Amino acid sequence: MRTTSVDSGNRNHRFSALFGLWPFLRPHRGLALGWLLALVLSSGASLVLPVAVRHMIDRGFTADNAAAVDRTFAALFLVAFVYALAMALRYFCITLLGERALASLRGALYRHLVGLDMAFFDTSRTGELMSRLGTDAELVQTLIGSSISTALRSIVMLVGASAAMVWTSPRLAGLTALIIPTVVVPILVFGRRVQRLSRHSQDQLAEASAISHETLNAVATVKAYGREHLEGRRYGQAIERALHTARRRIGMRAALIAGVVVLVFGAITLVLWIGALDVLAGTLEVGILSQFVLYAVFAASAVGSISNVWGSVLRAAGAMGRIADLFAERSHIVAPAEPEPMPTPRQARIRFERVAFAYPTRTSQPVLEDIDLAIVPGETVALVGPSGAGKSTLLALLLRFHDPVAGAITWNGVDLKALSVDMLRQSIALVPQDTVVFAASVADNIRFSRPTATDAEVRAAAQAAEAHTFIAALAEGYDTRIGERGVGLSGGQRQRLAIARAILRDAPLLLLDEATSALDAQSEAAIQQALARLAVGRTTLVVAHRLSTVQRADRTVVMDKGRIVAQGTHDSLLRESSLYAELARLQFAA
Repeated sequence: MRTTSVDSGNRNHRFSALFGLWPFLRPHRGLALGWLLALVLSSGASLVLPVAVRHMIDRGFTADNAAAVDRTFAALFLVAFVYALAMALRYFCITLLGERALASLRGALYRHLVGLDMAFFDTSRTGELMSRLGTDAELVQTLIGSSISTALRSIVMLVGASAAMVWTSPRLAGLTALIIPTVVVPILVFGRRVQRLSRHSQDQLAEASAISHETLNAVATVKAYGREHLEGRRYGQAIERALHTARRRIGMRAALIAGVVVLVFGAITLVLWIGALDVLAGTLEVGILSQFVLYAVFAASAVGSISNVWGSVLRAAGAMGRIADLFAERSHIVAPAEPEPMPTPRQARIRFERVAFAYPTRTSQPVLEDIDLAIVPGETVALVGPSGAGKSTLLALLLRFHDPVAGAITWNGVDLKALSVDMLRQSIALVPQDTVVFAASVADNIRFSRPTATDAEVRAAAQAAEAHTFIAALAEGYDTRIGERGVGLSGGQRQRLAIARAILRDAPLLLLDEATSALDAQSEAAIQQALARLAVGRTTLVVAHRLSTVQRADRTVVMDKGRIVAQGTHDSLLRESSLYAELARLQFAA
């Protein structure tokens, strides 16, 4: 069974996952260099201030050195001016870098996801994938646009202030260095715990997102069965579990911050007390101690800032690890390095040769077994049989949503696996049982199958699908925007749009999966005529539900439990196949 990334919460995501950000940062090296330059300038300006304070303390404010005082404060203003410009440049560069990297990351992740095979989506929850594109990506953007900037600025300040402390007073700096391990150890110990809790919290938020996505997409069913309160409670429980973990994570981070601050400032207080004793003993100047105090405060603030941002870095590392899991997924449906060209002439001669198939999630339960079926160009073949017989699976295999586990499927004698997946699917028009309508205009929905189609071609396809009349009656006609999932259209209207989309495709192979199931008898008669015109010169494979569809087919294939049990015309099957006769009595007469 294929393991999906969204189920891999137990993996140990280390900081190595953050190296996966490099491809998204590399195109924006200019912004990164600008940010580094601004970081050096702002940090340097900050480290100059304690020197000025020392000179003012040592020289004092007297009339004899008024000119020196003027120069000192003028220099202070210049330093502040440089610091302000550097801060502004640093903010601009790092924020824009974060936004651009996030856009690149989301774009690459989305393209990767839509390129994965159907087996991945069969075992993944859409809500969790949306969480990766949304919440996890935003955590990474926060890391780039804020946390990394803060962390590196703090590291630069810590290194600079530490070097300045050594330069100012080697003895006091040495005493400070002896206490550093007492600060580093709790950061490492608590940091690991925060990382585990962060990962767990993100998993639970993804679970809550999946629940909300499922219920909101099926809100009519939820209301029809009166499950609003139950689903609300289920979502609330998921959120409460995430909140409980977040509370533990926040508490752990708070304890980490408090512990680090107490240890750092306690250590500095101890060192400064020793320095004060040296001043009293006359072995250390007040100005030098003051300069050391300021550098020590800078260093302590830097350590406190690092401990504060550490949790954000850990959360982003976990988020990037989960995103990296998705990037690590590979589609099992791939085109060969040098695909065969689509066979000519433009027709579809299809052959299933001893095909067997089982879904990756149910490998022990075959859906198709030993399927042998030849379809000649221009032939219309109806597939009938009980639910679960494998009819729709045959269409999915033709589209290469999956590959057979045994046997082969050929198009004009060429194995589908030898063809380009894109070229294959461009040669097929599909009208699915569950019509998909996008939140776009009517014209764009029809044009989805052929984006280059003209308005006249779109209108002709709608007329052929008997959809023009209801489209013309809409407020803005073909420019009317349809709500998400086609809200406001009837099932039959949505199905006519799908049929118009297939007509516009103008493909040599037409796949109809109960294409008229949502139409009334009058509409069905008109659509059947349109489909009959469309099928001329094309190979058509149709999953049949109604008697009228079966009677129009050149040949009917009866399937049961994944096998072909009979085939022939409607009349011959009534005489020769008891299963077909029973289906005709119970189902096709509907």
